[in-house]
Amino acid sequence: MSTTYTIDTATSRATPTPAPLKRLTVPAIRRRKGGEPLVMLTAYTVRTAQLLDPHCDMLLVGDSLGQVIYGLPSTVPVTLEMMAAHGAAVVRGSYHAVVVIDMPFGSYEASPQQAFESAAVLLKQTGAAAVKLEGGAAMAATVRFLSERGIPVMGHVGLTPQAVNVLGGYGARGRSEAEAAKILADATAIADAGAFAIVIEGVMEPIAIAITEAVACPTIGIGASARCDGQVLVTEDMLGLFERTARFVKRYDDMAGRISAAAGAYADEVRARRFPGPEQIYPAKD
Repeated sequence: MSTTYTIDTATSRATPTPAPLKRLTVPAIRRRKGGEPLVMLTAYTVRTAQLLDPHCDMLLVGDSLGQVIYGLPSTVPVTLEMMAAHGAAVVRGSYHAVVVIDMPFGSYEASPQQAFESAAVLLKQTGAAAVKLEGGAAMAATVRFLSERGIPVMGHVGLTPQAVNVLGGYGARGRSEAEAAKILADATAIADAGAFAIVIEGVMEPIAIAITEAVACPTIGIGASARCDGQVLVTEDMLGLFERTARFVKRYDDMAGRISAAAGAYADEVRARRFPGPEQIYPAKD
């Protein structure tokens, strides 16, 4: 029987145990075009993957980990090694969702051959099902090259964070007719090149609707439109771990406040010598 690895929390935080392979597939995701909306969230660790996996169709190991995990100013400094390490952790912590890994800046833009080598490293070292890369028509040849060689590719158009230095910031894209037309052309180009899905980020809503209607593969919105074929958010934003978030983020919890309150309660008990109590120590035998 095929197996993957999950974490046996009854014995250890990090003991892999075999589990039946019930993972969704890339073709299954592609067939969801126009059907029940796809659910995708970011994940960077084993435990986060465990908690999100039952609820998600896809888990994205995003290069947003550069900011969320490492405190970097943008996604640009993220390395292939960082993506591989976190990608492997997410695959180990999941059994249901399709795991997609971002290809970091500088690992695929030079040529289709460079992209293939980088993608092969990520898939070999992690066990993930697919990679995601940013860019439109300029990346179409690369998307085709990878797809024809057995590497599923998710595209990403609109606001592309790796290009922040060219874009000049993180504002919504497609405010002019020319830019809107370019984003639609970019999405069409990578869809025609074989992308199995496309993330549409930070665009004026009519653009996201037009792309969703124009391409044969599912679209995944983030700051786009509810009429996309699915949605993705950075999990830490959705959980309320950061005070500042983009307009398109809905905070479903206040985890920052809850963590701070729990840490404060712990600190108070330690300072008052109320922790550890009788239940948390090993007393001497009589």
